[in-house]
Amino acid sequence: MSAGRLVGGGDPRSGIRCDEHRERLSAPSCPGDGPPLACSCRVRAHLRQAIAAFVLIVTLSAARAVSAQPSVGHKVPGTAGLDAGSQPEPGVYAAYRFVYYDAISLRDRDGRVIPIAGFDMDAFAHVFGVGATVKLGRRLHLGTTVAVPVARLSVSTDEPRASIDTFGLGDVFVEPLRVGGVWSRLDLVTSYAFYAPTRQINREGIGAPQWAHQLSAGGTVYFDRDERVRLSALFSYNLYQRKLGIDITRGDSLQIQGGVGGALFEIVEVGVAGFALWQVRDDRGSDLPPVLRGRRDRVYGIGPEINLLVPKLRAKLGVRYMRDLGVRGRPEGQIVVASLSVRLWTPRKPAARAR
Repeated sequence: MSAGRLVGGGDPRSGIRCDEHRERLSAPSCPGDGPPLACSCRVRAHLRQAIAAFVLIVTLSAARAVSAQPSVGHKVPGTAGLDAGSQPEPGVYAAYRFVYYDAISLRDRDGRVIPIAGFDMDAFAHVFGVGATVKLGRRLHLGTTVAVPVARLSVSTDEPRASIDTFGLGDVFVEPLRVGGVWSRLDLVTSYAFYAPTRQINREGIGAPQWAHQLSAGGTVYFDRDERVRLSALFSYNLYQRKLGIDITRGDSLQIQGGVGGALFEIVEVGVAGFALWQVRDDRGSDLPPVLRGRRDRVYGIGPEINLLVPKLRAKLGVRYMRDLGVRGRPEGQIVVASLSVRLWTPRKPAARAR
């Protein structure tokens, strides 16, 4: 790009371009009796330099280096989207996720609204995680992640004795092993994770915490050579153990999360995310209330997602909104997820062999 084109502008009436006034543009100030063209060109030059610097920061080395965020847990439907089945690049990551879930109705096993006067449920969570991925050979990747959520759960009704308001550490997410493979237009991932209860949030009775195990497998298909447009999906099987302090075991569930989207201008990703969850095994235990026997959860969800890539900082910001659909046996609401991931360290590429 020529200097004249970078600066641009000039007075079209005079037929003079700014690149013909380089000496004036480099002057420390515009003299009061000097020609106005010099001042105009200086302003345009500084504006264009600022814009060019910004574009350089956000677009340098485009795309896949930050195109996949590490998972910090995806047991809650809606917490994984366009990156659900993508393989993160090698490195050490720090990740933060904010989750807000709001529900104003509760559905029974047949999908009918349960009339609870004044029912309102709000759940907030701040999740902090760190993960690492290493590359072995041309395609194989191994990874691990640990994440700790700080959560608040509030359930209110017109009957104060049925209301809940609790705050503390949630279940710790530990993914000791994630295995992935990368091809030119395909990622494949599989992992094992568990959720360890901290008992910091005062949950009792039916809502008591439990250990949970999660087996996941999925992938991402890229539809173009530059990997801008993709379809991603992650299948997970959640296996629950007996709740702490009470003889109730939640039934296992199967879920799918993912989405389809593409990149715009190298720095923005937009798409549509979705999820589906089915409880595939009945709740059981001697302390399970009769009204809950045979009940199984089901929920679908869909909504928009937008991500901002900052390759120069090796960071990614994302926001996703999803609405519950087809709900049975659980609250019906909406979820908002905001996330930030930063790659703190990247392994050096091996030096080329001498020939």
